[in-house]
This record gives sequence, structure tokens and C-alpha cells, in this order.
Amino acid sequence: MIRLGLLTFSDGRPKVHEEMLPINLDFQNRLVNALEGTGEIQVVTGQDIVHTAKQAKAEAERLTQAGVDAVILHFAVWCFPHLATIAANNCRGPFLLLSNLNPNYPGLIAMLASAGCLDQIGVRHRRVWGSASDPKVINKVLQFGRAAHAVNRLRGQTCGLLGGRSMGMYIGAADPRQWQAEFGVDLEHVDQSEIVRIAAEIPDVKVNDAVQWLKRRVGRIVWDDKGLTEEKLRTQVRAYYATKEIVREKDIDFVAIKCQPELSDHMVTQCLSQAFLNDMYDMDGPKEPMVCACEADLDGALTMQILKLITGQPVLFYDLRHYDPVDDTFVFSNCGAMATFYAARSSVPEENLERVTFYPQTPFYYAGGGAAVQFMAASGRATFARLARRDGKYWMVIFTGEFVERPPEKLRETSPEWPQAFVKLDVPAEALIEKLGSNHVHTVPGDHVDCLLEVCSMLGVRAEVLGSPREATCLQGPGSQGSRICDEGGTRT
Repeated sequence: MIRLGLLTFSDGRPKVHEEMLPINLDFQNRLVNALEGTGEIQVVTGQDIVHTAKQAKAEAERLTQAGVDAVILHFAVWCFPHLATIAANNCRGPFLLLSNLNPNYPGLIAMLASAGCLDQIGVRHRRVWGSASDPKVINKVLQFGRAAHAVNRLRGQTCGLLGGRSMGMYIGAADPRQWQAEFGVDLEHVDQSEIVRIAAEIPDVKVNDAVQWLKRRVGRIVWDDKGLTEEKLRTQVRAYYATKEIVREKDIDFVAIKCQPELSDHMVTQCLSQAFLNDMYDMDGPKEPMVCACEADLDGALTMQILKLITGQPVLFYDLRHYDPVDDTFVFSNCGAMATFYAARSSVPEENLERVTFYPQTPFYYAGGGAAVQFMAASGRATFARLARRDGKYWMVIFTGEFVERPPEKLRETSPEWPQAFVKLDVPAEALIEKLGSNHVHTVPGDHVDCLLEVCSMLGVRAEVLGSPREATCLQGPGSQGSRICDEGGTRT
């Protein structure tokens, strides 16, 4: 549940404040009812309508102690601008300034005057104006609240790095100091040998039950008596349970696994682990998705965790594999694992898994063998994102598109044993390939662009939206035709 603090401000003159009190309370109650009516927000209001400096400080400190995700500074009538300034300076943000549009009361003036004060002291904030009865206004506050809740939950989390840099990819390596300073996330480094060690200790009965569960539900398993044998599958199951045990022992919130080349050459590929960690179910039943990035891609894992915290959904990890100019379709694929939820986009495991095939991994690249978890992603809208770095500074690319289904033979044009998503993007191929800061991209169902922009604003991360511009939001950047840009700190227009 998102917890938003709400402080309503009034005129500093006692007589005027008393006259305006019923009006302020009425507007505040309408706003609280509308926000809590979403079913996602709990509002923590101030004990008083703020009209003195001492009240502003005391109410701000009380909201911080209440542990709210963010604070709404609410303006229904004229108020003295220093009150909101004092409150913001004594409270943990992020902050959203909200004014009603009512010609009888100058709440908009009060918001603009207060916002100007916050600008002068360097307090970042978001501005929203309109009636509490307007769904568009409430949706803007809801997007802000979701973002604040995600950022609040992200801070203090731990990412487990199992192994080190994979195959020379700088894009996956990260600086622990920078992560702690900018995102509040710690890095826990665990050697991959722990997967091997703990895998050997997993009870046989647990492994047997899991393998039988897979045999009953996976649509097809292509045994080849070499790369994919029952023993290889059992080893993958052992590695999966070993990874879960490491996550439990180390109190890890999300994880990145190196896999290649040590485990993929000498044990088995970790594809089954990646698929089912990211899923909302596994061989033991329903569970919360646990973000798992392949190839020790830490920036990928962080992007995925942000998407998961916003949506609660499984997040895809894959490469931008191919672009078909004839069909204007991108092929996104990974070397053997994507969350199986995307096979049918169903919360029922059987409906997804019946569309999955376990193929033997390509022996030329993966001598250890094991199953590649293959399927074609089901159709539907999606949001794509990726954190990357330019000259050491983080930025996020964001775009949208539509998953489309193609004839099964299309899978054979790239890597037939791997899972694939065919996507019509809302951004020209030239713009995407020119801008993208990684070969890896990450995806969740639905449209979450505005929420991601709010997250970037709160984290001080530059964000660029590729594709058709929407209403409002971000500064147009130089040379950014067909895109929207938020600068560091999320300046908006």
C-alpha cells in the first residue's frame, strides 16, 4: 500500500485562517476520499491545517516519523508561501504540490508562490493542478505515489552478485559506492562456487518432486541423451534451489548470476534459475517474483528491480537480437531464459508452461548443457527500459511497444532453441539502435512510462523516452527528435 502524507496550508492571519478552515477541510476531505478510492493509497493527513511556522515544522516532522513514501503539499486557498517551504525543509520527500482549480479561491496562486520558494532553496518537486474529482488529476498523483513507493522500497535493499564480470561486458559491472550513494542499494558479492556447493546438498526427494512437476506441466521436453538428459535437468533444479538458498541466507532482494563461462561450461547453464526466479510461481507453488539478471548484469538487475517494484509483475531480461526491416519487427531473445509468465501472460502456471519447450542448450557455446526454456512471448502492450551510464553518470532509456505473435517457423530464423519476443516498437529502429546503451533490455506488461519518469526524477537520473511524444512532461533535448528527455533531477515543463 502506498502511504502519502498530506499537508494543507492556509492563510497566516488568524482571522482569515478561521474563515477559510471549513473550505480547506472540505477540499482536503475530497482529495483524501478520491485518493483512497483508488484502493492503492493510504493518506496520512496533518493533524492541523497548517497556518503557522511552528505547525509547519511539527507536522513535517510527524509525517517523517510516520514513514510515508512521499508528501503532498496541498493548496486550496491562498496561504503564506513560507509555510510550505518550512514544511519541505523539515520533512523527507519526495514532494508533490497540488492545487485545486477554483476561481473563487486562489489556491493556484499559493501553489505557484510556494513552488517558487522551493525552487530557490533547491527542493525538487512535482506540480499537479485540478479537481480531485478529475480522474486525470488522481492518476497523476497515483503515478507519483507508485514511483515514490518504489524508490522508498529500493533504498536499503541488497543485490546479490553471484560471480563477477561476464565475458568482458562493462555494461554489467557496477561501482558499489555509486549504487549506495545514488540508489541506496548494497552489493553482496558471492562466488559462483557456492551454487555448486549448495546444489550438492539439496535433498533428492525435493529434486525428484520438482522434476516431476516440470514433466507434467512443460509442453515439450526435447531429450537428446547428451546436452539435455534427465540428470542435466536435475542438476539445473539443484542449481535453482541452491540459488534460492543463497538468497535466503544472505537476505538478498534481487540477484545477478554470471553463469558464463564457468557454470555453462562445467556444470549446467542457469537458465532454469533465471526463468523461475523471475516468475510468480515455481515448482513449490505461488511466490513473489525475484528479479534475476543473467551474465552478472548489475545495471540490468537494477532496472528490473525498479520495474518490479513499480508493477509487482515478472520482468523480462533479454538481448536486442535482431531487426527485420521488411516486417519492421524487432526480435528480443536471451540465451535460454525469460520468465515463463510471458508465454501466455497468465497467472496460472499451466497456461504458460504448456506453451514452453525445453530444448538442449547449444553445445558449441554451452558445453555444460542443460535446458533452454523456449517459447514465443504472447501478444500485448509493454514498457521497455534500461539503465546505462554515459561517462559514469546513470541515465535511463524508456520506450513502448506491442508484442506480436508470428508463425512458429519464425523462431528458427535466429536461435530456435531460445525464447523470443517479436515486437512492434513505437520508436524507429534507427533512433533505438543509435541511443540504446546496452545489448540488454527489460520489459513489463502495460504502459508505465509516466511512472518511470517519476522514478528517474526522484533518483536524479536523466531519462529519455523514445518514440512519439505525449502530453506534457519532459524537456525536449537538443537533437532528440521524436523523444522526450528529463534532465537530472527530473526538471519538467
